[in-house]
Amino acid sequence: MNQVHKKATFALVGCGRVARHHLRALDHHAGGAELVAVCDPDPDQLAEATGQTGAAGYESLEALLAEMTPDVVVLSSPSGLHPEQAEMAARAGCHVMCEKPIATHFEDGARMVAACKEAGVELFVVKQLRYNPTLRLLHRALQEERFGQVHLVDVDVFWTRPQAYYDRDAWRGTRDLDGGAFLNQTSHYVDLLCWLFGPVESVHGYMATLGRDIEVEDSGTLSLRWQSGALGSMSVTMLTYPENLRASMTIAGSRGTAVLGGKACDEIEVWRFDDDYETPDEIAMLNQETREFYGDGHLSYYANVLDVLAGKAEPDTDGVAGLESLEVICAGYRSAQEGVRVELPL
Repeated sequence: MNQVHKKATFALVGCGRVARHHLRALDHHAGGAELVAVCDPDPDQLAEATGQTGAAGYESLEALLAEMTPDVVVLSSPSGLHPEQAEMAARAGCHVMCEKPIATHFEDGARMVAACKEAGVELFVVKQLRYNPTLRLLHRALQEERFGQVHLVDVDVFWTRPQAYYDRDAWRGTRDLDGGAFLNQTSHYVDLLCWLFGPVESVHGYMATLGRDIEVEDSGTLSLRWQSGALGSMSVTMLTYPENLRASMTIAGSRGTAVLGGKACDEIEVWRFDDDYETPDEIAMLNQETREFYGDGHLSYYANVLDVLAGKAEPDTDGVAGLESLEVICAGYRSAQEGVRVELPL
């Protein structure tokens, strides 16, 4: 007799621009995942989501959980709402999948992690950039210590977000619900600094609102020291004219140097080691693979989540990983406000 495998059920909270990645991933994994509900306080967005998916629609998470208990509650709502929604889902016995950042304040993120742990449910934090082929090669090279001692790391994110982007919704550009350039637009790149190079020892930050009418920073810089002794910097702006320019990373080590460029570290521009064994043609093929892969990171993330739910894997990125990058950003904010170097952990 063939064994019947139950599909994992998902409820999507927040039907805005990020939700399309989750809907695509759920459709891609329809053999093992089923979307049973969508939730959004905006009646137009809710109607569009229910019409597109056929899932039950709810104006609030409270109403949703009063009628059903899905296996996973997916949070693609404004970041400042994540803590309360995660705690609510955890109390109901649901696993939580959360978009970046997990929260806009470190204490709230820590509360989320604790609530999910106490309830015995998983807290998955979406970090889809980690699946890009260029970044996976970089991670493997670092794990294999091909760089030798990493001396200096530089990350630059020169993107743009016009005023109209912030004016679209009242919560955008607010400190408590959205966060600024570091928390919202570039938290994935802060995550890469933790994932690739290990725990950060201390941060010194400068933040400024130079060109947009918002509560939070549209530009800023971080200076970092890792526990390994490596030094680094990160420069971010959402004011690049007239469109997104690049997100790049440069790594200088005692036995290797690499530069990843493109719009999202999706192109290896320099790859030099004393044990070179990737050919230029192989690097070119990897760059092309990453360009073709771009936008597919959520598909890979859902594959891991489904494996975890089936008892076949451990989470690739959990609440602790999400909290690590949030801690670095919040340390940068504190540094900028107080004009001092901030040591970690907070």
